[in-house]
Amino acid sequence: MKYYAIIVAGGSGNRMQTETPKQFLLLNNLPVLMHTIRAFAQSDAQPKILLVINTEQQGYWRRLCEEFNFRIPHEVIDGGSERFYSVKNAIDFIEEDCVIAIHDAVRPLVSKQLIDHCFAEAEFKGNVIAAVQSSDSVRTLKNNKSAALNRDEIYLVQTPQTFKFSILKEAYTQDFTTSFTDDASVVEAVGYEINIIEGERNNIKITYPIDLELAELLLKR
Repeated sequence: MKYYAIIVAGGSGNRMQTETPKQFLLLNNLPVLMHTIRAFAQSDAQPKILLVINTEQQGYWRRLCEEFNFRIPHEVIDGGSERFYSVKNAIDFIEEDCVIAIHDAVRPLVSKQLIDHCFAEAEFKGNVIAAVQSSDSVRTLKNNKSAALNRDEIYLVQTPQTFKFSILKEAYTQDFTTSFTDDASVVEAVGYEINIIEGERNNIKITYPIDLELAELLLKR
């Protein structure tokens, strides 16, 4: 079976309180995105890596690769106006049967063990997403009324989200809607049940300044 990894790098720096997009911020003296690509390159699956990035950021990315002597092979795909279209552009690039892992560029601490587990389970089950069970109490708020939920039934979704090519190809023929918050929601909308495997607490998403500080500590440990 052939394997692909689609790394989606469309984020801005807004919540990081910086003009630099968060995937380009330095983490242990290396841009966050390079850590992420390296994690997939070091996995046993050895997927072909497709980096989806906005066209206006591609020149900057090439300069970073030169500056940091970053030579891991990857194909750069034009990003879209929404994450949905970015992923679709990458799927349209693929022309062979395979298993595809889709991963956030700003989850640089994903382990090779989780990557390989996702590929293996998706090859067997058709799809699988990494998620961790909530350790906090959870409530909903609707019409100014809050209600408790059973946290044992609440999972916090991560990436990789991994699918057989045929499933993704079918799912991404749909028209975009704002209810598509991740790839699992796109696939679910065409009738597939989504399988969950245990993710990793260390597999954090770099969204706020404190996340970058935590990632630095986790890497040093």
